[in-house]
Amino acid sequence: MRKPGVKSRGFTMTEIMVVLLIIVVLAAIAFPITTSVMARTRSAACLSNLRQIGVALESYLQDHAQTMPNVAAGRKSKAEDTPVLETELASYLGDPESYHCPADHEIFEKSGSSYIWNSTQSGRNRFQLEFFGKTGADVRIPLVTDKEDWHPGETGTNFLYADLSASNKVKFGVNR
Repeated sequence: MRKPGVKSRGFTMTEIMVVLLIIVVLAAIAFPITTSVMARTRSAACLSNLRQIGVALESYLQDHAQTMPNVAAGRKSKAEDTPVLETELASYLGDPESYHCPADHEIFEKSGSSYIWNSTQSGRNRFQLEFFGKTGADVRIPLVTDKEDWHPGETGTNFLYADLSASNKVKFGVNR
């Protein structure tokens, strides 16, 4: 019960507006940070997928006399009867989600992969790879990349190289 003559004090309109303003400012600060963190998380998951593809490719190479798969760069639709990386490595990497970059919200559903194969290396021996004048398995020759530049940063693209390392940095050069 209230004592007679004592008014209960509520919030004034000014106090409510100050609280709302503080909440809006905090949300405005948190949103870009959260967006950036989520983008980096998706890029890291994509790199992890490329590493898994690299492990599957290593198994494939051991079973096929160190010869790269002879596949097309990619396909437009899952319905196409074209040999591509995700079909050729299916027995080595059974989970189709390994070919899905979390930043890809469209292409994977249509084609079955967020990644594209460097078809210039198809059918080559692992130790006789060549890319823009660079040769050898120890050279940073890109084998698999994102189909689009979905990731923040300099390149926006992740790479799986011939040495089976994955990176979001362009690490290949050309001989002059």
